[in-house]
Amino acid sequence: MSDSIFDKLTINPAYRVVADAIEQNIVEGRLKVGDRLPAETEIAKQFGVHRSTVREGLRLLEESGLVSRVGRMTLEVRLPHFRELATRASRALSMHQVTFQELWDASMITEPAIAERAAEHISDDELDALKQNIAAMEACGQETEQFVKLDIEFHDIIARASRNKVFRLMREPISLLFLPAGQTILPTIKTYERVIEAHRKICQALSARDKVVAQEWMTRHMADFRRGYLRTGANPDKPLSTPSEGLVAPR
Repeated sequence: MSDSIFDKLTINPAYRVVADAIEQNIVEGRLKVGDRLPAETEIAKQFGVHRSTVREGLRLLEESGLVSRVGRMTLEVRLPHFRELATRASRALSMHQVTFQELWDASMITEPAIAERAAEHISDDELDALKQNIAAMEACGQETEQFVKLDIEFHDIIARASRNKVFRLMREPISLLFLPAGQTILPTIKTYERVIEAHRKICQALSARDKVVAQEWMTRHMADFRRGYLRTGANPDKPLSTPSEGLVAPR
């Protein structure tokens, strides 16, 4: 038989196997946030590998945000920030050539649901943060980059107010990939005031604890976003790319 029926095996380098094994222990709870890892020599002994292999594996874990350095020689398990996880997820979505339309379809399910839940759970402090955010959007005029960052922050506050970490984790990588689209729409068709008005209506509904109106206005807001994208002449079925680190909104 001349035709091959088996694919070639992909064998990960030893340092990645070490990193994956430690990460698995963290995910499964055998290593908890705040636990300190053994010394490199001890880890190398337990895995039966060279110390340099362990060092490279630990470097990967540091880059992923799963461990951080305490002093010069000690590493401890940490909880990655939402933004770190979102950035990694947005890169994965980009690598899979996810399109604007696919992201928008997902957002039309998640964003109204987040707004509905936030209407039940939002605090007075979070409502004040939304009002301050809207005031900042009004003050920044047509400074597009700052306006888009404030737009992401507005939705992030609502996601926090939903009291559901899964919702927040779901939407953040999507918002990072949507960011360049927002930077294209605003200066092209001048939708600044439309965005602010939608945010006002959403904030009013959340202040009134009105789940139905909050959901309805978020749905309108997301539909308007897609209409704006299409009006720029962009192709919604074209894969999106990951924004550069400088475009990531601060949290």
